[in-house]
Amino acid sequence: MDIRKLNKFTSCGGCIAKLPQGLLKDAVANIPTFNDPDLLVGFDTSDDGAVYRLRDDLAMIQTLDFFPPMVDDPYLFGKIAATNALSDIYAMGGQVKTALNIVCFPEDEDPAILGAILRGGAEKVQEAGGVLCGGHSINDKEPKYGLSVTGVVQPDRIMYNNRCQIGDRILLTKPLGVGMVTSAYKAGEASRESFEQAVDGMQTLNKYAFEIAARYNIHSCTDVTGFGFLGHLNEMVTSGYSIRVDSRQVLYIPEAWRLAEEFLITGGGQKNRTFLQEKVSFTNVAPAMEEILFDPQTSGGLLLSVAAEDAAALLAELSTLTVASCMVGEVVDRMDQNIIVYG
Repeated sequence: MDIRKLNKFTSCGGCIAKLPQGLLKDAVANIPTFNDPDLLVGFDTSDDGAVYRLRDDLAMIQTLDFFPPMVDDPYLFGKIAATNALSDIYAMGGQVKTALNIVCFPEDEDPAILGAILRGGAEKVQEAGGVLCGGHSINDKEPKYGLSVTGVVQPDRIMYNNRCQIGDRILLTKPLGVGMVTSAYKAGEASRESFEQAVDGMQTLNKYAFEIAARYNIHSCTDVTGFGFLGHLNEMVTSGYSIRVDSRQVLYIPEAWRLAEEFLITGGGQKNRTFLQEKVSFTNVAPAMEEILFDPQTSGGLLLSVAAEDAAALLAELSTLTVASCMVGEVVDRMDQNIIVYG
């Protein structure tokens, strides 16, 4: 395997490789329910991680994530995959404690390549303040890497993905367009500058944004990955409210607009559109912007539902970070659709 061509062994990489939401919901429909009062968050709400109460003042968060490469550099791939897996702990309001590697790799290839992947992942666990304890590997022609991560949180500090309150503002902590840019760059259709913008976001831990957000009145939180901005925003909605999005305020990698106009989009984005077509309405939104909102993200930013009185101050403080944030919407009284997007 040519170390410079790691993602040539994959048909799609990163969170674009996720199974579509509709298939997953059907697949888990008949899984037995577990009626344990200490299971505070399970898979029934499509939240970012499972939370199990250990005692009154301590709960454990468990999550895992892995995928094929979306970049050629093994070391960079390791960093991005680990950053993506660690993100779920922050989306649940917790702190990273331990991690285990999940590895699929061809046994007849250079172990130095695998070593570079693992080194990148280990460095991100270390940056997160956690401890890498080992892992599991299997022989596979298509490389895949990720982490199983354990974190901790106080039960009364859990960040659920669906506890928004009417009047809350919605903030996004990384620009969109990563899926289109990385896929187009692989095909020689996107610039190096745009690719580097995508990489900067993908390898930035959401730890820093959440540490700031935790000082404010946050009612709900999730992160943006393979289901795209609209897919993960949809998971924040309940029957009690809808969310209005001002598409003019949504930040994205500038070249993503051209890619969308030229239909250099991903299959994952179209799966997201299909699943959400009855749940989202658009008014005066350009087709290119729609594609950006459906675009699968790898290691995307956080979506934060924050009390209106705290929103401006939170955005100002988030703006001190190297990756840009934006205020994109508002939680409103229930309407016909879950999400109303206007331009």
